[in-house]
Amino acid sequence: MATLLRMPEVAANATHATLQAWTLNEGDTVAVGDCIAEIETDKAVVELNADTAGVLGRRLIAAGQEVEVGAPIGVLLVNGETSVDVDALIAAASGGTPTPQAAAAGAAPHAGANAASAGPAQPARIFASPLARRLAGQRGLDLATLTGSGPFGRIVKRDVELAAAAPAAAPATAPSAAAPAAPMARTAEAFAEIPHSNMRRTIARRLSESKSTIPHFYLTADCRMERLLALRAEINANAPRKISVNDFIVRAVAVALREVPAANVGWTDTAMRQYRQADIAVAVSTDAGLITPIVRAADTKPLSVISAEIADLAARARASQLRPEEYQGGSFSVSNLGMFGVPEFAAIINPPQAAILAVGATQAAPVVEDGELCAGQVMRCTLSVDHRAIDGALAAQWLAAFKRLLENPLSMLI
Repeated sequence: MATLLRMPEVAANATHATLQAWTLNEGDTVAVGDCIAEIETDKAVVELNADTAGVLGRRLIAAGQEVEVGAPIGVLLVNGETSVDVDALIAAASGGTPTPQAAAAGAAPHAGANAASAGPAQPARIFASPLARRLAGQRGLDLATLTGSGPFGRIVKRDVELAAAAPAAAPATAPSAAAPAAPMARTAEAFAEIPHSNMRRTIARRLSESKSTIPHFYLTADCRMERLLALRAEINANAPRKISVNDFIVRAVAVALREVPAANVGWTDTAMRQYRQADIAVAVSTDAGLITPIVRAADTKPLSVISAEIADLAARARASQLRPEEYQGGSFSVSNLGMFGVPEFAAIINPPQAAILAVGATQAAPVVEDGELCAGQVMRCTLSVDHRAIDGALAAQWLAAFKRLLENPLSMLI
């Protein structure tokens, strides 16, 4: 018997997801485990794999369309089955609720019917998700005035939010004889609207929540980099793989967390999380937005392994190929804009983590040594801290350990 393929909950608590691409065509044979489609989550693209064998009979959703989790996206036929009544299948799966097409067909009068004997017209049924109905009621919107973008024209959450965000039409008034000329309306060429990706929506929501609910405070340290740069040059002269300054930074962050474990914590409403290992989330910029793949147990790994892992994670992040477990979690984050020449900045904490280190560029700067003014190589780092989880003295203790490790880099390699 034919079965419906539904949009899976590819990320925890996700309500919507985007079908980025179909990997099979209608009529293609499907084996258990075959990838049928690619689904875009808020952070990456994951595969939708078949649980049963059969034939892809119908693709109900176009590539690039966002739908609710659980909504039908395709029909899988059993081998030998040639056709299926899709409307009836969807109606049966939804407890007898017909699709808009089926409802329209059932409501249409027969060509020879007498309109006078049809009785009073019944109001057309509005197809909308329960969440969309609830949001529309809260915002005073009439569902009959909305156009649905979900499967078969169903009104979904996004349609209600767009209608609620649209500016209300101003009431018409009689023109005044002395009224000034109306300003020229913007033309369509004035700007282009680019729909938000799932990743961009999630970034906006999480950062807004973080900045508005977490009591941030900031500590800054200037780190002398001459020894580290000299050690890096010596290593890279003979190593098969080049080590970056960022690799040293991630290693130093992890070792500092091992030395000051009280700073390796996270805040939740019910308890403090004391992390057992230093899982360092490294911010990576992609075309879709920022993502933070994680180097697990970085305090136990040699510099060469950390370097290889960061390069691999960053490459797959930019290609949207990370698995959820590779970017979810982490005990501490590092955001480095030094390669762009940014001297210093402050980053926003990624909850439930309690701290993030913002790393600026290494620059020539005047320093004082033994009472004498001289030139030095200085990197400024700013630690953003959740004051609910880490107090000022503890944050200062961790930052001092990090600074000492960078300025004496051999100590972090032992």
